[in-house]
Amino acid sequence: MRRLIACAFLMLAAMSAARAECDVEDTGLEPAIAAKKELQEPKNAQIVRDLRNLRDAAIVLDSYGFPDECKRLVSIVKGLAAKPDDTIKRSSDTDEEKAEEIQESREPKAPKERGGSGR
Repeated sequence: MRRLIACAFLMLAAMSAARAECDVEDTGLEPAIAAKKELQEPKNAQIVRDLRNLRDAAIVLDSYGFPDECKRLVSIVKGLAAKPDDTIKRSSDTDEEKAEEIQESREPKAPKERGGSGR
């Protein structure tokens, strides 16, 4: 019985250690958005969406077993959220062609049909 209880505790400890690999909630993103009036302005809505997308990407990386990459992305999000003025300045360099490429890459593509029916 003692062995069973000891094994259960060891498994719980191992599970919580694995979960602590990448603490996405540590970004503090939502409190930062709520606290920084600059990030609440309508003109900066895209920046807020981008930050949330990056945070969500960290969650995906962690769930696919990439804790180091998740930690790196969490670090980036924390840095961007901590300095909204710098983040806004960085994002003000809008390259329209790049934006169009990104938007186009998000649209699903149908596989190209191969020409010729062999006749």
